[in-house]
Amino acid sequence: MKWTQSLLAGAIMVLCAGAAADAQIRPKVVKLNDVPKNVLFVGNSYFYYNNSLHNHVLNLLRSADPATPFNAASATISDAPLSQHDIDALLSSHRRHSSSGEDGGNRKKFDAVIMMDCSWCSTDPKRKPTFAETVAKDSAIVRKHGAQPILFMTWAYADKPEMTEKLASVYTAAGNANDALVIPAGLAFARARTQRPELDLHVPDKSHPSLAGTYLAACVVMASVYRRSPVGNKYYADLDEKTAAFLQDVAWATVQDYYRQ
Repeated sequence: MKWTQSLLAGAIMVLCAGAAADAQIRPKVVKLNDVPKNVLFVGNSYFYYNNSLHNHVLNLLRSADPATPFNAASATISDAPLSQHDIDALLSSHRRHSSSGEDGGNRKKFDAVIMMDCSWCSTDPKRKPTFAETVAKDSAIVRKHGAQPILFMTWAYADKPEMTEKLASVYTAAGNANDALVIPAGLAFARARTQRPELDLHVPDKSHPSLAGTYLAACVVMASVYRRSPVGNKYYADLDEKTAAFLQDVAWATVQDYYRQ
């Protein structure tokens, strides 16, 4: 009798957990109107660690499609919240010149801007209103410049996995409020940690990404922003093939689950 009750209780817990997951806020935007060719990353040290996230994204894209001219740039301030970046100035002054070095009509505009806040700012009770206001303001500025705004969901600290749910909730809500795509990098970190807890996605400070963490984030960007599966990609970022393949699988599964309608 006790054994039967235990099984029943376990089944109820599983069902409740599934219902709670389904009840969580879902992203309204599941893909961009147009796949971008020239992207600006705006953030902090989470982006520039390990030779910069945007470089790994470009390497993945060029490995998958050498013929398409993808470009990206990164504007970062160490430990900075999004509110410290002047998005209007970045988009007004930053132009990519042609190989001839000429100005004018040869300049290319960014067609998407990927933005993130500092690791704790978006969930801090005192900073959350500023995060919401900044995302709204900067999303409007990005659109004024003819680009698509994108939010990058950050990951939990290695010793504070409970951050994942809070970050997922606040970033998804901000994306929905501004009709912006959200990149679920934080959810991918949580999934990878569950499946392979021995794999270090953080450096010893438990916050910044290891090379494996940056590679995972790059795979998530590729899958969500560029609508391309990273599975089977031959760019490994100096990781061993088995680890790279695992992170590719995690990124693709996370993106599919997050955008599930």
